[in-house]
Amino acid sequence: MGKNTSSKTKSTQAVLATSLAAGALKHFPAGISMQVGGVTLTLTQIETELTGFASLRTGVDTARAALQAKLAAEEAQATAMNAFLDAFVKIVRGSFGNQPDVLADFGLEPEKTAARGTKGSKAKLAITGNVTGVTVTPVTTATATPPAAAVGTNTSHS
Repeated sequence: MGKNTSSKTKSTQAVLATSLAAGALKHFPAGISMQVGGVTLTLTQIETELTGFASLRTGVDTARAALQAKLAAEEAQATAMNAFLDAFVKIVRGSFGNQPDVLADFGLEPEKTAARGTKGSKAKLAITGNVTGVTVTPVTTATATPPAAAVGTNTSHS
């Protein structure tokens, strides 16, 4: 064979395998055995092997086409499907509130309620205001007087 089959695409190899099987059945005598890749095979075994390769490729191509069709159908229905899911989740939450055991049966968790006055770090950064002036009022304390000497104590150092 003049071309290296490893460089061909899988689809091209499948077409080649089908053609080789047809040519082998047409041009080799029935009942002949040949060595292929170091293994002795009958013509029927060779034909089965070759058509098996082509059949695998056909199966892959068919599965790929089915996958593409399913993906397109899913994409087409995504908006409606998401709206339906959101609407039904609202019905479930409206019916059962925050009952964790019941919500778990629906695959839902109770809604978290934010504590009053708490904000995340990004929310805190978004808080801005206009400061128009600051007044500093000094706080003064009376000068402390030393305590009076207690009666009967001698304060002189003689």
